[in-house]
Amino acid sequence: MAEEEGNYVEQEFMGINTRIRSLEEKQRILKDRLLLIGENLIETKEKTHEEILELKKEVEIIQQNITRMKSFLETASAEFSQFARKEDLEILSKQAKMFQPLEFVRKKNSEKLKNK
Repeated sequence: MAEEEGNYVEQEFMGINTRIRSLEEKQRILKDRLLLIGENLIETKEKTHEEILELKKEVEIIQQNITRMKSFLETASAEFSQFARKEDLEILSKQAKMFQPLEFVRKKNSEKLKNK
C-alpha cells in the first residue's frame, strides 16, 4: 500500500510539474507578445510623430503662401483705383483720332514745301 501511495504522489507531482511548465510556457509567450506590442507601439508613435512634423511644416508653408497671396491681392486692389477705365480709354482714343497730330505741318516744313 505504501508503494501505491508513493506512485500516486509521484504521479500527482508529475502532473503538477507539467502544469507548472505549461503555465511557464504561457507566461513566456505572453511576455514575448507584450514586448512585440511595446516595440510596435514605439514604432507607431515615432512614425506618427514624424508625420505630424511633416504636416506642421506643410501647414506653415501653406500659411506663408496664403499670407503672400493676401498681400498681393491687397496691393493689386489698391492699384485698381489708379487704372484707367475702358470708357476713358475709348474717349481718349477718339480724341486722338480727331486731333491727328501727324497731319499738322510746322512752319519751317511748310516753307520748305513752298520753296520746292
